[in-house]
Amino acid sequence: MESREGKEPGPSKPLLTLLLASPRGFCAGVERAVRMVELALAKFGAPVYVRHEIVHNRYVVDRLRRLGAIFIEQLSEAPRGAHVIFSAHGVAKSVIREAEERHLVSLDATCPLVTKVHVEARHHFRADREIVLIGHAGHPEVEGTLGQLPEGAISLVETLADAAAVSPRDPDRLAYITQTTLSVDEAGAIIAVLRHRFPNIAGPRKEDICYATTNRQEALKRIAPGSDCVLVVGSPNSSNSQRLVDVALKAGAKHATLIQCAAEIDWKTLNDAQVVGLTAGASAPETLVEDVITALRSRFDVDIREPSGARETVTFNVPRALAS
Repeated sequence: MESREGKEPGPSKPLLTLLLASPRGFCAGVERAVRMVELALAKFGAPVYVRHEIVHNRYVVDRLRRLGAIFIEQLSEAPRGAHVIFSAHGVAKSVIREAEERHLVSLDATCPLVTKVHVEARHHFRADREIVLIGHAGHPEVEGTLGQLPEGAISLVETLADAAAVSPRDPDRLAYITQTTLSVDEAGAIIAVLRHRFPNIAGPRKEDICYATTNRQEALKRIAPGSDCVLVVGSPNSSNSQRLVDVALKAGAKHATLIQCAAEIDWKTLNDAQVVGLTAGASAPETLVEDVITALRSRFDVDIREPSGARETVTFNVPRALAS
């Protein structure tokens, strides 16, 4: 390293190879949902109410809050006649009815791939099939999907043990659907149990786990085996981000951790690291990844490598009410 004239060279930084997963970060459904809030604020003015976090990322939510969005958990928190946006995770039919009863002007930012699962559930119900939903209890997407049909029409399966305990009235009239943000491998194992037990079980023509979740997990599998530590940028309540931590560990990373931003890096875990993997959940913006890279460069001489991955070209249009 060359020094400036009259100054001694500073201490050299330790070398660090940074493996960037590609693709990573925002997916088309998240981009659409965030854009809908921005457009609604521009068209109708603040405040615009958003039921639940529009996507599970604190940075995104805080930025929209500064622009004038008000995030609520119950529609009763919005005044009658207000503009309200349903989050990308989807909502139960009862929420839509309540919005109508309160004369709220509602805009639905549900990811189209989640809507696809809702359509599948209704199709199976009309075909008089019992339905099992593979997903995580309490997640907003799961609550929204369960709420598409009368109570009890869909049973939740979370684990292999749950799959082994499924007891339908008619084994030949059973169907499954899944949450879109699951671990591909874990969901596949549960589906395998169901298919083994019920060979005639009906499933989606195209798997419900969304393309972005699948692509981000596959990209991580390419870099995790050679990583001493994997950093996953995302929020603790983000299912797809949490799954990336699991995927990294199962794929061979020596250590993996979820961080919301660069300030949460535990530098002790990187003391002896020579290779670090970096990715971001589908609701985490690229600016947070860039902040992590800047933080790493402040302590290491970073060599960035980005193995090529799936090329994503999917886009989802916003509703006409906002596009005009």
